[in-house]
Amino acid sequence: MLIRREHSADIDAIAAVHRSAFADQSPPNTEPVEPGLVAALRDSDAWLPALSMVAEVDGAVVGHICLTRATLGDFPVLALGPIGVLSERHGDGIGSALMHAALGAADALDEPLVALLGHLDYYPRFGFVPASTLSIDPGVPDWVTHFQVRTLDAYTPGLVGEFRYPQPFYDL
Repeated sequence: MLIRREHSADIDAIAAVHRSAFADQSPPNTEPVEPGLVAALRDSDAWLPALSMVAEVDGAVVGHICLTRATLGDFPVLALGPIGVLSERHGDGIGSALMHAALGAADALDEPLVALLGHLDYYPRFGFVPASTLSIDPGVPDWVTHFQVRTLDAYTPGLVGEFRYPQPFYDL
């Protein structure tokens, strides 16, 4: 498996990954929101090309992750998501490899933290903790229970307040 930056030729394959990954979470015969979210993020000023990565196996894109520019108060931070793996490849370690690559790249770029809304049993294995433990609020009360952050080496305890995702997240 190769984890690499997204190329323009990967756009259709990335959309297919997210359709497959999230098909079971969408009503029958409807498009999951994730392919549209990735497209909207890609067209926004929050897009960070160096932090949009694919997993490739035998020349085929089988997974995707992106980190985009968000804010915590007046400070630039990162939002994670979506992350997706072809449904037939779930359990193969592709999601974990993508997560480690993205967090490593963000840390190497001196980003202070990554935030996400996600499953409470999955993301702590990558160092994510409830954001409330660090005085970080998602700004949407319904999100508090699943809103998590992963601090990186450039993090300082003064980074507190309200987190703001890139606008495409709120347009869903």
